[in-house]
Amino acid sequence: MLVLDIEATGLNYQKHSIVSIGAFDFNNPENRFYEECRIWDGAHIDDEALEVNGFTKSEVRDENKMTEPELMQKFSDWSDTLENRTLVGQNIATDREMLQAAFARAGMNFNFAHRVLDSHTMCWTQMTLAGIKPPFDSEHKRSALNLDAVLNYCGIPDEPDPHNALTGALCHGEVVSRLLYNKKLLPEFSEFEIPWLK
Repeated sequence: MLVLDIEATGLNYQKHSIVSIGAFDFNNPENRFYEECRIWDGAHIDDEALEVNGFTKSEVRDENKMTEPELMQKFSDWSDTLENRTLVGQNIATDREMLQAAFARAGMNFNFAHRVLDSHTMCWTQMTLAGIKPPFDSEHKRSALNLDAVLNYCGIPDEPDPHNALTGALCHGEVVSRLLYNKKLLPEFSEFEIPWLK
């Protein structure tokens, strides 16, 4: 599996730009990818998104950084070497849409599958089967099982702020390993025990 996290200037794949990609090979966790790019000309920037990922407007417009198409090529070249490129992450559909739009802007063939694995769904399922009511946002009438809630359920502290795409990918992969296999995966999280195995 290809564990993926993207930081961007917002969540709308049509008008926002990717600013960084973090990823690793679940079957070979030492095989990691992290790169940043400048935004494409005309991309919108949401201030809230930059608050989350810690980039400044000048950083995302930095002409010394590679372009979004150059980043797509680098990511494609790296991911082509993986045995299993099934995308996995927290709310991975959003990352997949951002990636697909960036590939289209670059004029590149997007050859990742529509089938993805979402850690949110995995955690919701495990909590439900264990008789635990998943957190719910009654004001917005939706799941409140964000990444920090999933991490905490799996015995891991909140994701550090500001968010970093590689750190996010590592968090996604660790919770997936715990939820699917009852196993720790990465040395970064080895000190944290799996609560339901205690």
